[in-house]
This record gives sequence, structure tokens and C-alpha cells, in this order.
Amino acid sequence: MKRELTPSGLKGTDPLGTEGNREELKQTLDSLYANRSQQHLANDPLSFCHRFRKPEEREIAGLLAASFAYGNVKIILRNLEAVFSRIGPSPRRFVEQFEPEEGLQLFAGFKHRFNDSRDLCALLYAMQLMLADSGSIEAFFSKGFAPGNDDIGEALTDFSSSILAFDYTPVFGSSAPPQGSYFRFLFPSPDAGSACKRLCMYLRWMVRPADGIDLGVWQSIPPAKLVIPVDAHIQRICRLLGFTARKQADWRMAREITTALRRLDPLDPVKYDFSICHLGISEGCSGDSVERCSACTLQGVCQAA
Repeated sequence: MKRELTPSGLKGTDPLGTEGNREELKQTLDSLYANRSQQHLANDPLSFCHRFRKPEEREIAGLLAASFAYGNVKIILRNLEAVFSRIGPSPRRFVEQFEPEEGLQLFAGFKHRFNDSRDLCALLYAMQLMLADSGSIEAFFSKGFAPGNDDIGEALTDFSSSILAFDYTPVFGSSAPPQGSYFRFLFPSPDAGSACKRLCMYLRWMVRPADGIDLGVWQSIPPAKLVIPVDAHIQRICRLLGFTARKQADWRMAREITTALRRLDPLDPVKYDFSICHLGISEGCSGDSVERCSACTLQGVCQAA
């Protein structure tokens, strides 16, 4: 019998409420984590980071790939391929030498849903300014992080506001992105209630220990401070797992799910993100397929089962 969701959580048994329930759920998610595959990675924007070996290349490739990781995954991968084919073998060198006027010509015609070539060039220019300011994106981000913070929320707010405060005249002809530009969409803020899915995903790629999927590039942010990236798949599946009863994919939901995961792994709460997410992206989990649910690793702990 399915457990009923209420605004305060699960009515009846809390899946994390007893040591036995916690252990069963952790073992199930650990099994899911262990079964991640290179096929899943190939179907993920993170795969573009794996083309490069040096940390300084990966953090540039990562922010670029994560920024446009919204919408249909096939279209995401196709559009990112078009960008990376023009950038060449060293994203870091490309960004350091980037000239906005030339970039607007090089990427003319680029379009990814809301964002166009000007937004792409503004992103590349912003990365150049971050490198000039701090030497790396990690160092620029870390200026807003304090070890005593509960999580990376405050640092994310500072990161986005600092980037949006840059002078973008070389790209837009005005210091701020003009009306009609969706560049601001690339840098949302927890202060505005956004789940900041793409930025949280980028941080997971950079911060979590290298495990064949995530990269362990950054050392200044503890994995314990990460917040899970909430997309439609995480939103649906984590509701079915009882990690949240909220319906809106916002910052409150992201923190609520992360809090639940922290009870399973206090030092690395978002380790299960990739595995859970690819149940939807790569395995087609919809929560209402008898055939898929009966063969799913989460059978027995998922309310859809």
C-alpha cells in the first residue's frame, strides 16, 4: 500500500525514521550508486569535462557544460558539441585569449532554447574576468564561502551576484545584459528561491571526490556542504522516496532533500544524485510503469513500487 504524502512529509512511517529503515534505504541507494555506468555518463553533459585531464581545463569545461544543461538531453549534448568543437583542445587557453567581438562571429547562430550567441559569449567573457580576478573559478567562488556556513547557499548567492555585476559592454554594448537577454538565467540565486539546479550540478562535478563520474577538481569546498541539484527527475523520484513532500522545485526542496540524504551520508550527501537522476534520464523512470518499477533497484523503498 502506498504511503500518503502530506505537507509535513510522509503520513505513517518515515523512511528514515528508524535505524532499520535508514540502513535498508542506504543499502539500496549504495547499490544504485555502484551500478552507475559509462553509458549513463555518455548521456550526461558531464561527459564533456572528461575529455580533458587537467583540473584547470575541467573547471572551465564544467561551467560551460552545466550552464546549458537544461531541456532535452539529446539537444543539450548536440548544442554543447557544437560549442566545444569550436573551442578546441584547451578551454582554459580559449577563455584566457577570448575576444568578444571575434566570439560573436565564431558562435553566430548559436541557440539553446532561451540562450543565444551573446549569452554564450558573455559567459565566456565572465569566465575570463573570473580568471583575471582570482586565477581560477574555484578561487573566485570560494571568496564567498565560509566554513561555518550550513551549505553552499550563501556562496552561490555571492557567486551569481558578483558575476552579474561584471561590465559586459564588450559583449552587449552596455554594462548590464539588456532587456531580452537571458544571460541572467544562467546565474540564479538561492536568495530568490531558485533551486539553482545547474550551478549545484556544476559544484557536484567539481567538489565531490573523483569516482569515475564526478571529478574532485576543487579542494576548498567540503562535499558535506553541497546541495543536491533538483531537476524534474530528482523532484519526482525523491518525492517517491519520501525525502520531500514539497511540490515546487525550489531552494527549499533542494535543501530538504539534501537534509534527508545527509542522514544517510553526512560527509557526502549528494553522492546519489547522478544515480537517481539517471533512473529518469537514461532508464526512463516515470514512477507509473509497472514493468519498469518491478525491475527497478528502488523497488521496496519507493512509494511507486
